[in-house]
Amino acid sequence: MIEVIVDRIQVSLMSQHRLVVLKEMSEDRYLPIWIGAFEAEAITLELQDQLRERPLTHDLLKATIMEMGGTVKHIYINNLSKDVFYARINIDVDGKSIDVDARPSDAIALAVRLKAPIFVDEMVMTKAAITPDKNVEDEILGISDAPIEEEEEVTEPVDESKLSAFADFLDTLNLDDLEDED
Repeated sequence: MIEVIVDRIQVSLMSQHRLVVLKEMSEDRYLPIWIGAFEAEAITLELQDQLRERPLTHDLLKATIMEMGGTVKHIYINNLSKDVFYARINIDVDGKSIDVDARPSDAIALAVRLKAPIFVDEMVMTKAAITPDKNVEDEILGISDAPIEEEEEVTEPVDESKLSAFADFLDTLNLDDLEDED
């Protein structure tokens, strides 16, 4: 079992999809898991210590476990099959260990509320984890080991046929209408 922490929640700019990104504690590997908007919000609210007027579903589950004398020992993302992640919530009740099947997003939302450790199976990490490519990160950040040279300005030929609609629009503007009338 590999211990991870919630690194961040990412929102897709193209859709309503969200990613929870788990980071391995001992290495620079990340496990991205697609989750629903409500679960993403539940995790984010807890990570940001935002108070809620009424309990969310994960708050209810936390309260229920605690009222029944249980303790969440850890959550465990234990399988990945056909692009679907699976998780287990390990609960101790009076010395008896109970494993409850859960979606990873719900298990993570519960774990952040209870400060319970999150673990991922090695096979799942091997299949789905990503390791940032240092060269790509450096390129994005503009960092390079290459000596700095003066850049040569490169101009590409302009396809004027693509500009004709814009030129036609500009021709129809009456700039005299923009003058202040006092």
